[in-house]
Amino acid sequence: MPPAKRAGPVLNRRAPLPVVVHSSPLVLPVCADPIRDGAVALKGDRVVEVGTRASVTTSFPAAEELRWTGMIVAGLVDARAAGSASGLAAGPGVTARAGVVSDLAEPAGVPGISYVEVTSASEEEWETRGRDAVITAIREVDRPCPVGIAAHTPDPQVLEDVAVLARTFGLRLLVDLDRHSPAALDEAGVLGPLCHVAVSRPLDPGERKLLRLRKTVVAVCASPAPDVLALLDEGNTVALGTGADGGPTGGTGGVLGVARGIRQHARELGLRTRGLDGRLVAAATMGGARALGMHRGKGRIGSLAPGTRADFAVFDARGRYPYAALLAQPPCLGTVLGGTVLPAA
Repeated sequence: MPPAKRAGPVLNRRAPLPVVVHSSPLVLPVCADPIRDGAVALKGDRVVEVGTRASVTTSFPAAEELRWTGMIVAGLVDARAAGSASGLAAGPGVTARAGVVSDLAEPAGVPGISYVEVTSASEEEWETRGRDAVITAIREVDRPCPVGIAAHTPDPQVLEDVAVLARTFGLRLLVDLDRHSPAALDEAGVLGPLCHVAVSRPLDPGERKLLRLRKTVVAVCASPAPDVLALLDEGNTVALGTGADGGPTGGTGGVLGVARGIRQHARELGLRTRGLDGRLVAAATMGGARALGMHRGKGRIGSLAPGTRADFAVFDARGRYPYAALLAQPPCLGTVLGGTVLPAA
């Protein structure tokens, strides 16, 4: 006897998400070479294909296509955002950032990581009220973005306890090197692959080596930083940020403004700058993703490839040299965040 056929529609079955294709004269995936007349296919909040417009539209002939002018670029990552983490005014093309907050109940704003600030001036203050407040915030606040700890305490004993707390809860750490030396942070157990540091001052060779050995990402937050080339050449992972202890440093240009200032300063010093444009764009995207620990697996950020989060920006940039064109800080035409098109800032 043949099996009985199912009667009626299947309940609770979701309709498949539609595929949307975004195309432009140039696509900059960052993790791969630039693509002339390229396209990015999205399904929900994920990228499903990146390639030439012809190949992507052939793969998805029924997909809606949004045609952009200019250049599609993987979303920028601000690895040390200036000011509060709340709000959407994150700078042109920024789709994720490391924001420092004093209250985790603040709105999350742009995705990324919200770092709760630890400022206890002494071990006594930390033991009395600081630790419990941080643990309560981490455990009880319902927040869509991941949470980390910004270790802004001057006390070395508090630093050690913060490092233990971060490891216990599996949290990322953010430290400004204007407050502590890498050696002091290492002694306190802060440095490591789960930590990234923000810096707006030159680092000596020993400091760069220690950070490299500990696999700690360096977020450069000042345009005239003279040792960025040394960091890159020696193998440190570099990210870019717009703020540090001294306040905002990126100006209105955001992370691209920081990158442009670094390139300009290197040229003024007569340093070798071949390939620097591409490396700075990589720092502003994939480097930032590594700083936040969001560079692996499905939903990773900082690049455009199958499985990455559907985050990118569109800049009014053209030309033979796409990385240089991007560092010229062209207008941002729009931003796509998790597959949703946001208007230009």
